[in-house]
Amino acid sequence: MTALTVHTNGSTPSGPALVEMAERIGREVAGPAADDVDRLARFPHEAIEALRSEGLLGALVPVHYGGKGSSYADIAAMCTALGRHCSSAAMVFAMHQIQVACIVEHCQGTPHFDDFLHAIATSGRLIASATTEIGTGGDVRSSVCSVELEGERFSLAKNAPVISYGEYVDDVLVTARRSPDAATSDQVIVHVQRPNLTLEPNTTWDALGMRGTCSIGFRLEATGTIDQIVPLPYAEVSGRTMLPVSHITWAALWLGIAEAALEKARVFVRSAARKTPGSVPPGARHLADAHVSIDRIRALVDSAVREFVASKDDPERASSMHLALRMNNLKLAASQDVLGIVQTALTVCGIAGYRNDSEYSLGRLLRDAHSASLMVHNDRIIEHNASLLCAVKDA
Repeated sequence: MTALTVHTNGSTPSGPALVEMAERIGREVAGPAADDVDRLARFPHEAIEALRSEGLLGALVPVHYGGKGSSYADIAAMCTALGRHCSSAAMVFAMHQIQVACIVEHCQGTPHFDDFLHAIATSGRLIASATTEIGTGGDVRSSVCSVELEGERFSLAKNAPVISYGEYVDDVLVTARRSPDAATSDQVIVHVQRPNLTLEPNTTWDALGMRGTCSIGFRLEATGTIDQIVPLPYAEVSGRTMLPVSHITWAALWLGIAEAALEKARVFVRSAARKTPGSVPPGARHLADAHVSIDRIRALVDSAVREFVASKDDPERASSMHLALRMNNLKLAASQDVLGIVQTALTVCGIAGYRNDSEYSLGRLLRDAHSASLMVHNDRIIEHNASLLCAVKDA
């Protein structure tokens, strides 16, 4: 069995126990259901309920709100642990923690969000994100919809092409223009919640991989009070927290996929070695090459966590082009490496890895790994990096 990955740089004293808890949930709950989740493209409710019951949906929430007070290193390691067993469950967990991070980093001390953090920790409220919108060409830094104010209350309507696991959430963080006459880039984040939230599905979900994320589109309508609007502009929250935490948690769960694939290949090679004592099976060389890539992902995740934590309390450094480049490069490298590692494992296992009815089957992992380059398309990130490199010195 693959050794438990713990991103020790910045782990809290309770971190290893929480990571082991996530690994146990992955092994005993998420993993056994993963093929059914994939086959039916259904929400991994067993895994999410287990994470909720153990308080891990509130892992990132500070202790004084009732949470676990986990570090970002702990969260990354939990994503890896879950990713070994069910990519979809790990992705739901990662996306949820990205939203929690935005509240933890930018909203503490305001009554509404203090209550919200307490509810996440004690009730395990599941949070989704609605940043994309029909009519913007996929540009999350632009909104068509706007916050409509009437006294101390607001209303909001948004056509979102994707709200992952939206049918199963308690809360959504929605981006919108600050007001009807605001520029498309003058955006805020609004916390909307049931029962003052309706989500009407307008697409279906039958994807190649990550099928359990149930990433369909919705017509979102919500009302609430103005204290549900995040104080800082969306651009600042995104640059300082949402983008780096997204790339860290995604890369960490892709590491879990890669570890799962490599473990299957390792077991296959060992089995082959036992059949021909004294010789090295042909696939062993490929296995050795794959270890280089998997160690690179681990190192990149650890480095990214360290850099993010060091910069997050310094608004200038956290919003710098240097940090954006580093986090974008983490995403690009990890998304490319995970696919290469799974394909290498398939080469090692051969037809046994190609078959869906084999203990060495790599079909689900391969399909899930293909999603990595498409979640915020790598081409879009490369174009953004090119623009940054034209402007930044000593990158």
